[in-house]
Amino acid sequence: MHARHFLQLLLLSAVWGGSFPLIRIAAPAFGPWPMACLRCALAAVVLALLMRAMGLRWPDRAHWRSLAVLSTLTVAVPFVLFNAAGLVIPAGYSALLNATVPLFGVVAAAAFGDERLTRRKLAGCAVGLAGVALLVQLGPVQVDLPVMLAVLACVVASASYGFGAVLMKRATLVHDPLPASAAVHVAGALLLLLPAGLAAPAIDVTPGALAALAVLGTFTSGFMYWISMRLVREIPASSATSSAFMIPMFGVTWGALFLGEPVTAGMAPGVLMVLAACALVTGFNPLARVRIRAR
Repeated sequence: MHARHFLQLLLLSAVWGGSFPLIRIAAPAFGPWPMACLRCALAAVVLALLMRAMGLRWPDRAHWRSLAVLSTLTVAVPFVLFNAAGLVIPAGYSALLNATVPLFGVVAAAAFGDERLTRRKLAGCAVGLAGVALLVQLGPVQVDLPVMLAVLACVVASASYGFGAVLMKRATLVHDPLPASAAVHVAGALLLLLPAGLAAPAIDVTPGALAALAVLGTFTSGFMYWISMRLVREIPASSATSSAFMIPMFGVTWGALFLGEPVTAGMAPGVLMVLAACALVTGFNPLARVRIRAR
């Protein structure tokens, strides 16, 4: 993996790390289904405008069925499930559980025969999960049925992301990332339209929720999905999903900068373990590059 790929993973982690607090703000106002639908629609508009500016065409009609499947796994299902979880559990819990995405990505890539399941990748998943457990300082939450269902929703959403990454990799071999990203979000909005419409009467919009949804739809969903699809085109799917290991780390950072949440020295081992996990899963080793140049 090149340094620019690793920097893109950092960018994705930094942006997506802020999505979970935004979900906690917007989900109670919009509800899981309408929020997911509107998020997809906003992303589709942003990407369509970019397509128009760049003079790109939409994917052929024959490919929309496969793109709808990709949309289901990487947009519709995880959006709804994380929105539902955001009504019950803290953002830190969702971010921590999202860190299981690379594990599912590695398993999915091996199951589809796209990549080999190596000991290094398995070790990276284990180290990453241990790292986020050390990094994120979670408050006490009473374990009851709603909490258990919310946790299950996050795990299923993470599995959907992990398996969807393999299909995303295959889609980039056929489509330009920008039109494919736009089509995925159009399909997502259409898939969610009926349940969102049924739940619409319960929407109670607030200015903060509206602003959070605007950022989620236009930036973290639209623009960053396109960036991630471009990245998946150039690196293995399991490597691309490793950005999820760093999302809790950035969640702690944003909390410290904007919410005044404390950062302790005890978090340092977790940060180091997260970075080590990314190196194991992606194969990126900056020290090796330095040694090669020194020769």
